Amino acid sequence: MGIMDAKVCVITGATAGIGFYTAMELARMGGSIIIIGRNRSKCINAIKMIQDDTGNPAIDFLLADLSSQAQIRTAAQLFYNKYDRLDILVNNAGGFFLHRKLSADGIEMTLALNHLAYFLLTNLLVDALKASSSARVINVSSHTHTNKHLDFSNLQLSKFYNPVQAYGRSKLANLLFSYELSRRLSGLRITSNALTPGWVATEIYSKINPWLTPLINPVLQRFGQTPFEGAQTSIYLATSQDVEGVTGKYYALKKPIQSSSASYDLESARRLWEISSELVGLVNEN
Repeated sequence: MGIMDAKVCVITGATAGIGFYTAMELARMGGSIIIIGRNRSKCINAIKMIQDDTGNPAIDFLLADLSSQAQIRTAAQLFYNKYDRLDILVNNAGGFFLHRKLSADGIEMTLALNHLAYFLLTNLLVDALKASSSARVINVSSHTHTNKHLDFSNLQLSKFYNPVQAYGRSKLANLLFSYELSRRLSGLRITSNALTPGWVATEIYSKINPWLTPLINPVLQRFGQTPFEGAQTSIYLATSQDVEGVTGKYYALKKPIQSSSASYDLESARRLWEISSELVGLVNEN
């Protein structure tokens, strides 16, 4: 019997990198795994690899481009069609965009994919989380949130776009959301924690700009963690009894640490929640 037997787990961005190895190890521990990805062939390939490696047949996928609110809503509905509860939700998918671009909903892409996808998917699946005897929401943030502050007058960076600033702010938003979610779910059997995986050699860096890849890859290979190593804190937060009932924390290397002072600002967290609700059309649903 694995420690995750009968646990229903949703992991976004799990066709490669940290998300893939998170899904792999939770499957190895007996979890029923649902990965969310935007490419059907990559999802099918990831499922086959996980099944072959772990011997666990209970691996499924939901197809969705998580920058699209309509596709997130469809994925959530398809989840409810097949499952009556959710025990583990790992919000892991993200991206880095060198140039400013808009999502299908007309929202700056970094904000849409890195923050609003976490926000909308979690809110849509909250009833399934409530149906669990002990549910966990795990939000993958980053140390790049340090020294960043949200400018609510220019949240989508329409006045001046800086990709590093956009990414770091989206990771700060992950923390503000994670802590606010913890407060709003207080008294329920659902925990909400965030983490930084550290500097990991994943595809996200090679996608920043193709001509930078030959410069970045040697540095990553020498100093960066492997995706398997980078996934360890996500796996820990999803499975360890040490964090049962622990909520509203930020982790690195499987230990709680302090995030930036800006991430603990209650007014910013409340305001971000309200704005996010408006941007994803949840105002009348909450």
